Amino acid sequence: MTDLERRDPEIARIVADEERRQQNEINLIASENIVSSAVLAAQGSVLTNKYAEGYPGKRYYGGCEVVDRAEELARVRACKLFGAEHANVQPHSGTQANLAAYAAVLEPRDKVLALELAHGGHLSHGAKVSFSGKAYEFHHYPLSRETERIDLGIVEEMARALRPKLIVTGASAYPRHIDFAGFARIAREVGALFLVDMAHIAGLVAGGAHPSPVPHADLVTTTTHKTLRGPRCGMILCRSSFAKKVDSAVFPGTQGGPLMHLVAARAVCFAEAATPEFRSYAAQVVANARKLGEVLARAGVRLVSGGTDNHLILVDLRSVGITGDVAENALARARIVANMNMIPFDPNPPRRPSGLRIGTPAITTRGMGLEEVERIAEWIAAILKDPGNEARTSAIANDVLDLCGRFPTRY
Repeated sequence: MTDLERRDPEIARIVADEERRQQNEINLIASENIVSSAVLAAQGSVLTNKYAEGYPGKRYYGGCEVVDRAEELARVRACKLFGAEHANVQPHSGTQANLAAYAAVLEPRDKVLALELAHGGHLSHGAKVSFSGKAYEFHHYPLSRETERIDLGIVEEMARALRPKLIVTGASAYPRHIDFAGFARIAREVGALFLVDMAHIAGLVAGGAHPSPVPHADLVTTTTHKTLRGPRCGMILCRSSFAKKVDSAVFPGTQGGPLMHLVAARAVCFAEAATPEFRSYAAQVVANARKLGEVLARAGVRLVSGGTDNHLILVDLRSVGITGDVAENALARARIVANMNMIPFDPNPPRRPSGLRIGTPAITTRGMGLEEVERIAEWIAAILKDPGNEARTSAIANDVLDLCGRFPTRY
């Protein structure tokens, strides 16, 4: 019996149930992954006991000489991994990182230009329900209706008309490369700063499987989970000229003491992401996503923009006559986890959208390759075309269970 089982059997059962769920389902949620045992160990360490407001060497608490080493190591590793001049590894999440980055360079009601949420952007990029949309004057560029991709001509036209103080790019549901150099050029032309939220693609950037925004952007925000395969946290990278403003915006501007166990877990994941094995992993994530899209397209399932350059695909479910909520629930009954999602110019509401977002980070971590992805895509296509066929769904669920048994979630 573990200590958790002895002290709190109810929570122990919940943890065990969740571990069992993760093992016995295929996770295709593009924003999720599986951490290593080393990341898990750091995250569950005694570092959680230490309060450490401030920064290494400049804390507001005593007894920080050990955790200072962890934070400095995380910061140095992050800069080396991404080629950044400065890193702040304290943000508790990607949204917290964006909050602090905005606070560092903007005043309330400043104009900001960012990607439309329904076209693949993010809530913290100026949605009306978010702090960002309430504090700043966000305007949003759409995707091209013809290509379903970012059109820099549209961005440039809007930037010239608005003269925003900040231009933001990055997405939560965009399957293509983003032209960071092109965005940087537009920002310079209109006198704006340039911020990239690379939360979804950070691991691909670290692994050399996606172009890096760091040489082009003034500030880069990210999560450290998703494709980076670390703890659920955030981070800000920036040019050295913004370092003082960024650090002050994080603490004391928007947060109190950092979570030192998660700072250490970040350091572990940065070290893992610097290995040749991680580069192979990042390349396989992209290869798996492309294979998944190719098989679905052959089966008559339409993909937004026609395919993918990264870790995710966005399915236009109008091609099979169903909505995202129906697709998500039908796949769940087959032990395949994905999420409904808006598509560009979606005629349906967010709770009943026309799209499905599918990603390959977690299954690739489990060791699944092109052969397994082809089978998964065939199962998905069969379910999407006939979501009410419970006999077929049940049979696929059994096949999924067999496949999951060959690829453990621990590594």
